[in-house]
Amino acid sequence: MNRKKIRQILMLLTCIAVMAGVAIRRNGKLLGHDLKATTEASDTKTAAVKDTMQVLSDGTIVINTLPLGKDITGFAGQVPLNIYLKNGVIDKVEAQPNHETPDFFEQASALLTKWNGKKTDEALALKVDGVSGATFSSRAIIGNMRAGLQYASQKAVMPTIFEKMDLSIKTIAGLLVVLLAAILPWFFKNKNYRTLQLILNVVVLGLWCGTFLSYSVFVNYMANGIDVWTSFIPIVMLITAFIYPLFGKKNYYCTYICPCGSMQDLAGKAKVKKWKMGAKTVKRLTFFRKALWTVLMLLMLAGVGFEWMDYEIFSAFIITSASTVVLLLACLFFILSVFVPRPYCRFICPTGTLFKVAQDSK
Repeated sequence: MNRKKIRQILMLLTCIAVMAGVAIRRNGKLLGHDLKATTEASDTKTAAVKDTMQVLSDGTIVINTLPLGKDITGFAGQVPLNIYLKNGVIDKVEAQPNHETPDFFEQASALLTKWNGKKTDEALALKVDGVSGATFSSRAIIGNMRAGLQYASQKAVMPTIFEKMDLSIKTIAGLLVVLLAAILPWFFKNKNYRTLQLILNVVVLGLWCGTFLSYSVFVNYMANGIDVWTSFIPIVMLITAFIYPLFGKKNYYCTYICPCGSMQDLAGKAKVKKWKMGAKTVKRLTFFRKALWTVLMLLMLAGVGFEWMDYEIFSAFIITSASTVVLLLACLFFILSVFVPRPYCRFICPTGTLFKVAQDSK
């Protein structure tokens, strides 16, 4: 193995270590292990049950799904709930603090009243669909409700593999598109197909599935681990972003898969006069991107400034839940892309910069 390859592997490991540090600072967890939890002998099984279930003075039973849903995560981590049961009937469901993007979670919170007024068995049998535009948060709410209700009725049953898997048409379509993008460019290069793939990336992966790599995704996975059964598409994306470069395919995810990069490439196909940028200007803007990334990473490692992750423009693809600021930023860079090749990717994108650092490229 040559020095260049060794250096590349070391840079990848360094980035993983740094992201692990960020996850610990933000969530206090690493790969599902709560590093803030006490290990005193008094933390017995009985104590855990008391934490999971409380009885209020009026007889209301409160089920806390935090310890029950350790493997159930939304877009940015766990989404624990408090389920209030009065005389065997669900009185209300409240969300506990979480790290979900506020705009997404506000949409998904519409689900919290779906189980009100139902008995435990009725609620368990109830089929609730997720909120379009807030798929990850919706899935986490539904999963936590199931875990809490099973605990309350003492009918906790391990779900089958097929129950764990997301086999919706949307997910299957997204998986096909990302696999095409991950495989075909290795063997087949054609301008017309390239355009078709860009369109599929934007429409299917971006607008329909709302699946992309971002800092929120990285921190969530580092803090809580990856649920393989519901993360087929992101796993393929992660392989192309971090493993492919080890085999000489640098910038593969950004070039062939990223919905945001694909959108900019499509905008750049407009037949208008392009802006000419001098070498010094490009160099300064590239330096700005690197400096911005460095500052953001230092802030997060210091335990502050995590909110910026909610403003990466990728979330603009989830139009119904994206904030106005993110939508405006996305529109701005889309318009700029008509005149300047991939302006967000080249001069701003913190996620893309992480990929470059991990693969030891400029």
